[in-house]
Amino acid sequence: MDEVISARGLTRRYGALVAVDGLDLVVAPGTIIGLIGPSGSGKTTTVRLLTGIETPTAGEAVVLGVAPTAFTPAHRERIGYLPQLNVLYPNLSLQENLEFVASLYGLPRRRRDRLDELLEFVGLRERRRTLLRAASGGMQRRLALAAALVGDPELLFLDEPTAGIDPVLRRRFWDHFRGLRDEGRTLVVTTQYVGEAAYCDQVAVLAEGRLLTVDTPDGLRRQALGGRALDLVAAAPIDPGVLIGLGALPFVIRAEPTGGEGRALRILVDDPGAAIPRVQDWLDGRGVQLQSVATFEPPFDDVFVELVERGRPGG
Repeated sequence: MDEVISARGLTRRYGALVAVDGLDLVVAPGTIIGLIGPSGSGKTTTVRLLTGIETPTAGEAVVLGVAPTAFTPAHRERIGYLPQLNVLYPNLSLQENLEFVASLYGLPRRRRDRLDELLEFVGLRERRRTLLRAASGGMQRRLALAAALVGDPELLFLDEPTAGIDPVLRRRFWDHFRGLRDEGRTLVVTTQYVGEAAYCDQVAVLAEGRLLTVDTPDGLRRQALGGRALDLVAAAPIDPGVLIGLGALPFVIRAEPTGGEGRALRILVDDPGAAIPRVQDWLDGRGVQLQSVATFEPPFDDVFVELVERGRPGG
């Protein structure tokens, strides 16, 4: 299958509110795609449309070869879904909740090894007999993730899977997600932790119901900056004329000072590997000695702010 998910013009309106507005999206098998954007950007509604929970107002989607609204039980067995809100049973223990979910998937009675493995993964094996109503919010979230993995699905929709999870466990979850990806599974992950974009193969940036862009993490940085950035620090203050000349070189997109008592500057280029020796040679020819050259990677918080602001009407 070339495409696990394909959406064209996918739209969902609730009266005057447009929750998802003409979304076009293609997801290849064996990838992690992150749906990232501020609260109310349409991430959860997109997942609900792709899982058949919501019916589109306009447009269409195809998931695993069929429209989500036409999913059969056989199709749903191939999908794991972690909703944003808890849907497990408060009067059952953590173990009993997992056993119930396993029974829905028709897993055989002798499934203790699989459930033990999942409880161990989410750090709840020692708390298996705890009633869900007595578990903390973070524990409930971890159990919900285990439940989404019970059926060993080939396609996973994870809506805010790391919300309320400590940073150490969050990293462990992402290591597991990438392990699932390496086994050929496809994951659609929504998050407001924009730094998690670095763990994804593709990132879809949403704002106000619209899909602003889809790109690799590195590609998003390029979009936000307009190129790849190099930070240069010279041994002595740089003459303004040198800065102007550097910015006029054909392989330099932009050059600007960044402080450092006139010794530091940042240049944007298309290819840092090719640009660095050419910049050094050009500066050497003008008597400018460099102390350091380093690539600059902006924090994803800054990248997403730039992309979202640029994508707003009039931005």
